[in-house]
Amino acid sequence: MNRLDVEFLSGGVTCRAWLYLPEADTPPPVIVMAAGFAGTRGNFLPDFAERFCAAGYAILLFDYRHFGASDGLPRQLLDIKLQLQDYAAAVSFARRRPDVDGRRLILWGSSFSGGHVMATAARDGGVTAVIAQNSFADGLQSMARMKPRPSLRTNLRVIADVISARLGRDPVMIAVAGPDGADAMFASTDAWELVHSMKTEDPLVNEVPGRIAMQTMSYRPGRGLASVRCPVLLCVCESDKVCPPDVTIACGQKAPQGEVVTYPCGHFDIYTGEHFERAVSDQVAFLRRHVPVSSAAA
Repeated sequence: MNRLDVEFLSGGVTCRAWLYLPEADTPPPVIVMAAGFAGTRGNFLPDFAERFCAAGYAILLFDYRHFGASDGLPRQLLDIKLQLQDYAAAVSFARRRPDVDGRRLILWGSSFSGGHVMATAARDGGVTAVIAQNSFADGLQSMARMKPRPSLRTNLRVIADVISARLGRDPVMIAVAGPDGADAMFASTDAWELVHSMKTEDPLVNEVPGRIAMQTMSYRPGRGLASVRCPVLLCVCESDKVCPPDVTIACGQKAPQGEVVTYPCGHFDIYTGEHFERAVSDQVAFLRRHVPVSSAAA
C-alpha cells in the first residue's frame, strides 16, 4: 500500500488529500471520502481507508476547504454548499487520474458527510456505489430530536454569527463537542470522550462558526436517495442521538438499491472497537458484491 500526498482545486482554493493505492496490476476502483461535522481526514478515517486499501481499493481521502491541511480563510468555516462543491471537485479529480479507475467510483461518508454523499450521488449519475454510516439525512428532524439540545448561550452565539456573517464581520465561534451541560453543539459525555480518546494524525479544532446550525436545519439530503440508482449501503446506529436512526432507515428504504444494516450502538461508537470492526467488514463485503476489484479492468 502506498499513500501519496495530492491536491486539487475547489472554487479556486487548494484542497489537500491522501491517495491510498493498493498493489495492483490495473487501476483499481476508487473511493472518495471526507470527514463529518468539523472533522478532518486524520480523524479516524485512515482506519477505514487502510481496510479498504487492503481489500484492493484506492481511496482519495481529502480535507474540505477551510479545514485541516487544505487552504481557505476563515479557518473552520463549515458551509454545506462549499463542502458539496468540494466533494464534486474531489470526484472530478479522481476521475482524471490515470492510476485509478474513475469509471468505478464509490462515495463514502460518515455522519455529516454521510449526508454529503447522498446529495452528491443524487446529482451525479456516474457514481457506482455509496456507503454512508451513522449518517445525517434530515436536518429538521435531527435538530428537533437532538439530545441534549444546545444550550441557550450556544443558540445566542449562533444568532450572533448569522448577523456577523451578513455584516461581513469575523465569525462568532461555537464549540463542536463538550461534556454534559457544556456550551457546545454536541454536549454529551460520549461525544466528549470520543474527542479525547481520538487517535488522529490531525489535531481536532473544536469550534466552528455558529451559522452552520441554521444551515443544518434546512439540509435534508436523505430525500434525494429516491433518485439514486446505484447500490447504497446505510450503516445505522440503533441508539443514535445525533442522526435519528428511523429517519435514516426510512430514507434508505426509498433508494432503489438501498441496503440498511443496523448496529447496537450510539452515534460515536462506530469509529472504534467491535462496532468499527463489524461496520468496516460489512462495508468491504458490500464493495466486493457491487464493485469487485477483479472487474476493474473490464
